[in-house]
Amino acid sequence: MIGSALCDALLARGDEVVGLSRDPEKARQTNPTVHWFAWQATLERPPTDAFEGVEGVVNLIGEPINQRWNEESKRRIIESRRASTHNLVQAIGALQDRPEVLVSQSAIGYYGDRGEALVDESTGAGSDCPAEVSVEWERAAHEADELLRVVVIRTGLLLDPGGGLLKQLRTPFKLGIGGPIGGGDQYMSWIHIEDEIALLLWALDDEKVTGTINATAPNPVTNRELSKALGRVLNRPAVLPVPGVALNLMLGRELAETVKGGQRVLPRRALDLGFTFKYPELDPALRDLLG
Repeated sequence: MIGSALCDALLARGDEVVGLSRDPEKARQTNPTVHWFAWQATLERPPTDAFEGVEGVVNLIGEPINQRWNEESKRRIIESRRASTHNLVQAIGALQDRPEVLVSQSAIGYYGDRGEALVDESTGAGSDCPAEVSVEWERAAHEADELLRVVVIRTGLLLDPGGGLLKQLRTPFKLGIGGPIGGGDQYMSWIHIEDEIALLLWALDDEKVTGTINATAPNPVTNRELSKALGRVLNRPAVLPVPGVALNLMLGRELAETVKGGQRVLPRRALDLGFTFKYPELDPALRDLLG
């Protein structure tokens, strides 16, 4: 979801884009203007030819986390990020002419469940599974710190009608059966897809941007507030809560506990470094995406 939107933005501004994919033929059908190379990410380094003339690298790879968790699925989720990023960094390190910057994805799950506490980039890691995934992902990216400029983007709940949370919530809310999830008091630190892409481009382009950046809007909301806003935009009620026991049945206990938790995240470093969010408030963001 992020990768395709980022490719479109890069191509629109005149950049040449190289893509790494397990299935380059399938990827080519989706975006034929990208130069695609095959890469079995957890098993090997990407091909050296893919880096010829490349100025910046964006690492978005990782198996979806929204699946039932067991020991095997958690292992795949972690290894799809840790091993792939390690292999990518190893390939960059072996190049004679290296790119100038690596922008590597992570997630605000790094912080674990923080309740109502305000969280920024200086906050330490949590101890649950999403935190473990993000810690390993970031550790692999920071193996490149001595090679080139590294930026780690901790993305929040991405709002895009084509996928993710908004796609899952849209249908029940349009049917009038939407509402708060698991109590509704947990914070949801969201970001509009346009601001996510703008942050990635900014991280690629601006040499002063290094280290960790939270990719979340400056105004996080509770799940109850998000539900009410979604109801307003879709002109539907938002009064039918999803109880915790139903989440346990749908998602499994461990993933359900993560969904019922939350983080109240601020993008402090992005703001301090001068980034301007196009959609800092939730209602205008939802109206733009769903109106």
